[in-house]
Amino acid sequence: MTERGATFGQVFAVREFRVLFGSFALLISGDSIKMLALSVLVYAETGSPALSAATYMAGWLPYILGGMFLLSLADRLPPRAVMVAGELVRVVVCLLLAFAGLPVPVMLGLVLVTGLFAPVFGAARSALLPDVLPGDAFVLARSLMGVTSAGAQIAGLAVGGAFLAVTGPRGALAITAGLSAVAALVLRYGLPYRPGRGAAVSGVAAGGAAVGDASAARGAGGGAVRVTLRVNRLLLVDRRVRGLLLASWLPCMCMAGAEAMVVPYLGGQGQAGAVLAAAAGGMAVGEFTVGRFAAPAIRERLSLPLAVLIGLPWLAFLMAPGVAWAAVLAAVSAAGVSYQLGLQRRFVDAVPEEARGQAFGLLSAGLMTGQAIGAAVIGVLGEAIGPGPAIFAAGIAGVLAALALSGTLRPEARSVSASEVTEVVRPSRGG
Repeated sequence: MTERGATFGQVFAVREFRVLFGSFALLISGDSIKMLALSVLVYAETGSPALSAATYMAGWLPYILGGMFLLSLADRLPPRAVMVAGELVRVVVCLLLAFAGLPVPVMLGLVLVTGLFAPVFGAARSALLPDVLPGDAFVLARSLMGVTSAGAQIAGLAVGGAFLAVTGPRGALAITAGLSAVAALVLRYGLPYRPGRGAAVSGVAAGGAAVGDASAARGAGGGAVRVTLRVNRLLLVDRRVRGLLLASWLPCMCMAGAEAMVVPYLGGQGQAGAVLAAAAGGMAVGEFTVGRFAAPAIRERLSLPLAVLIGLPWLAFLMAPGVAWAAVLAAVSAAGVSYQLGLQRRFVDAVPEEARGQAFGLLSAGLMTGQAIGAAVIGVLGEAIGPGPAIFAAGIAGVLAALALSGTLRPEARSVSASEVTEVVRPSRGG
C-alpha cells in the first residue's frame, strides 16, 4: 500500500465488501421506511402526534440498553450468523407490525424488545470490515458506509413516502420485510463462514487482579451481560480508547442538539425538511471528499479542524438566517463529520482484536446515546432562551468540545496499544 493509500476501486474489488455494502444499503433504506411507516400507522391508529413521535424515540432506547449489556455477543458468535439473524428478526417484526393487528403499546414494545439486539448486529458488521479490508482500505470502506448511510436514509424516506401513498403503512412495512429477506440471502450466500473472534472470554482483570472466570464469561445469558459490562469498563478506563470514543461522540452530540432545534426555529414549517436533507447531503459529500481525495496522513491532520467545523456554522444562527442560509450552514456543519475518518485506523489499532466487535458496538451506542442527550439538552435550552440562541449555544459547545479534545484529534497523539485490555480479554482455548 502506498502513502497515498487505497482507492475506492480497490475497495469495491473485494467481493466480501460488496456484500457488506449492498446489505448495509438495504438495511438503512429498510429501517427508514419502517420507522416512517410505523409512525404513520401509529398516528392512524391513535390520532396522537406524541405517540407518533415516540415511535422514532423507540429506536434510541434499545440501542442504549443493548450497547450496555449485550455487545459481547458480537465477538462470541460467528459474524455471518449474527448479521443474518438480525435481518430475519427484522422480517418477523415488520410482518407482525403489518398484519398481526397488534395494539399500539404492543407494537412499540415489540420494537423496543427486538431492538435491544440491533447494536449487536451492527457491531458484528463493523468489526468484520477490518478483517475484509485491512489498513487504509478499511478507512475508505467506512467512508463509503457513511456516504451510503446518508444517501440511503434520504432514499428510504423518499421511497417510503411513495410506498405509503400507494400501499399504505402496512404495505410499506411488508415491503421492508422483503428488503430484509433479500439482505439475509445476500449475507448468507455472499459471505464465507468465520468463527467468532472471542467465542468466550477467559477472564477479566483490572490492574493485574482477576475479577472474573471462564465459567461466568461463557454463560449464554447472564454471562453475556457480565462480560459486556466488564469489557465496556475496560475499554472506557483505557486512556487512548476513551479519548477516541469521546472525540467521536461529543462533537456529533452538539450537532444533533442544533439539528433538533431546526423545526422549532423555522416555526414548525415544512422547510425544516429541506434543511435536514441538506445536512444529510453535506455529510455524504464530506465523507466522500475526504475519503477519496485526502491521503491517510492528511485525513488524520484534518480531524481537528473538521471537528471544529461542526460547531462553527451554527454560530451564525444568532443572526437569524432564513431557510436557504440555514440549509447551507447545516450542510457545512454536517460535512465536518468526516473528521471521524482520521480516527478510524487509530481506533482499530487501539482496541484488542478479540473485543473489536464490542468496541465498535460501544462506539455506535455512544453516538446514538449522545445524539439523544444532545437533542434533549438543547431542546430544554430552547424552551428557555428560544431556538435560535439554543442553536448558537450548541455551536459554541461543539467548538469547545473539539478544542478540549485536540490532544486526541491531532495525529501526534501517542500511538500505544491497548495492552491492558489485550491482557485481560482473551479468546478461550477450550470448548
